[in-house]
Amino acid sequence: MDVRDSTGVPVRRLLTLSVLTATLLTGCGIRATEVPTDFGPAPSRVHCSLSEPDVSTQASRGLPVQVFLLCGSQLVAVERTVRVPDGTADSERRVLVAQGLLDELEETPSADEKEAGYTTDVRGAMSVSGPRRDDPDETLRLSTPPGDLTSYALAQIVCTFSDSTAAEGDGSVILGGPTAAPPRRYECTDEVRTRPGSNEPPASDVSGG
Repeated sequence: MDVRDSTGVPVRRLLTLSVLTATLLTGCGIRATEVPTDFGPAPSRVHCSLSEPDVSTQASRGLPVQVFLLCGSQLVAVERTVRVPDGTADSERRVLVAQGLLDELEETPSADEKEAGYTTDVRGAMSVSGPRRDDPDETLRLSTPPGDLTSYALAQIVCTFSDSTAAEGDGSVILGGPTAAPPRRYECTDEVRTRPGSNEPPASDVSGG
C-alpha cells in the first residue's frame, strides 16, 4: 500500500523525483545543497593592486617616474612624478631626478596604497649629491652610507635609481655615502625585487672617473 502526502501524491514517487533532480544537478556540474553559502563581503581592494594613474595628469605635474615600494615582502613599482627645470645640464639633471626619487620613496604611501598593502622602509630625509673628484661620473652619493641602510631600504633605492634616468639604465647604480669610502656599483636583480629582505643588492668595486 502506497503512503500518500496531503495532496494525494505517493511519497515513494516524491522521493524518486528528489533523487533524479539531485542526479541531474550533479551531472550538470551543479552541486546540490540545502545550506545557503556565504563567502563574506568581497575585499575592498586587491592586495598590491592599484588603479592605473592618469598619465596626462601626471605629465602636467612633472617628469613621470616609477619608484619601488614594498608590498607583500616584494618590491612593486608605482607611478610618481619629479620636477626638473627645463634646460638643466645632464649632470645636474641626474642628481635632481635622484633627489626627487628619494623624496618620493620617503613619502608615506597614500591612503589607497596603504589599503592595497604598500609600505616603504626608506626613512630619515636623506639627500643625494653628485660624484666627488675621484668618483666615476655617474656616482650618486647619499647622506646616509648605503651599508647603514636596511636591506629593504637599500633594495628600494637601488632598484628605483637603476630603473631611472639617474643611472646608466643597465640595471645598476653607483652609490656612495658621505664619507671618504669609495662608491660601489649596486645591481637590482630579480632576487632582490622578489625577496629584498633576504637578498641585498649585489655590490662590486668600481674604478675612478
